[in-house]
Parts: sequence; C-alpha cells; structure tokens
Amino acid sequence: MKHIIKISLLALIFLITSCGGESKKEKEGFSYEQKTEKKAAPQATAKKESKTPASQRVDLDNKGIGPVKSVTISEQINTEMASTGEALYKQYCMACHKPDKKFIGPAPKAILDRRSPEWIMNMILNPEQMVKEDPLAKDLLVEFNGSPMANQNLTEEQARAVLEYFRTIK
Repeated sequence: MKHIIKISLLALIFLITSCGGESKKEKEGFSYEQKTEKKAAPQATAKKESKTPASQRVDLDNKGIGPVKSVTISEQINTEMASTGEALYKQYCMACHKPDKKFIGPAPKAILDRRSPEWIMNMILNPEQMVKEDPLAKDLLVEFNGSPMANQNLTEEQARAVLEYFRTIK
C-alpha cells in the first residue's frame, strides 16, 4: 500500500511540473505582456507627414465636376452680388463653414487663392458627384472626418453670388 502511495505521489508531482511550464504557453501564443504593433517604415511615415492637407493645397487648374465650365470674374467686386451671397452664406453655409477658421468644413477665407472659381461653384452646386469623382474633394472629405457637404440646391446665380461674397472675406 505504501508503495502505491509513493508511486501515485511521484506521478502527481511529475504531472504538476510538466503542465506548469511557461514554454508551452509561449508556443501557443499566449502571453500576459502587451503586444506592440509594428511601426511603418520610416519612409512611408515621412511621406504622410509632409503631405499638405487638402484644405491648404493650391490647385487653380482643377475646374471640378459639374455644370460650371467657365466663370468670368471682374477685378472690381460686385457689392450687390456679394451682399446677396453673404445672406445666402449665412442661411445655408454657416452651420458648417466659419468664414475665417476651420470648422465642420473648410474656411472660405482666401479660397480663390487655392481653388478655381469653377471648382468652388461646382462644389456648391454638385457636392455629391464632386466627392465621388474629384480627387481634391475626396481628400477634403477625408480631412474633414467624412463629413460630406450637403447639397443646398442653390441655383448657379446663387452660387455665383456666394462666390462673390467669398472674395470679400479678408
């Protein structure tokens, strides 16, 4: 009887020590340590950091996608049209665009230094198609956290008035 107890005790000790090793847990992929993600190659990170945000990028050649193919702007600001544009801007645009600072959407201050008049009007008139097909509009959508510009169903004349108002924002 003593002999069976000794053998059972030895078997139990052997069983406990063989199951408790950490090497088996490592082989199975188990660890209490926090895993760290692999970092991107330094070159890939450098490219992303040096890229100019879409809201600051200058692209005066892109006319956008939409009904406006050409816009004629006189050197003199049409104050009556700008006044109408300001009223439209306050009614339809102020919820998302502040004149001189980034908000839900980009600020229109000095927009004509960065965008063509046709692009601006097409973005006002045709925002759905612009964010689907225009590379700059797509980048703006990403920059502004996927907040698409709402189509306010303005006429070309109203969009032109808003554009004229943008010329007055200093």
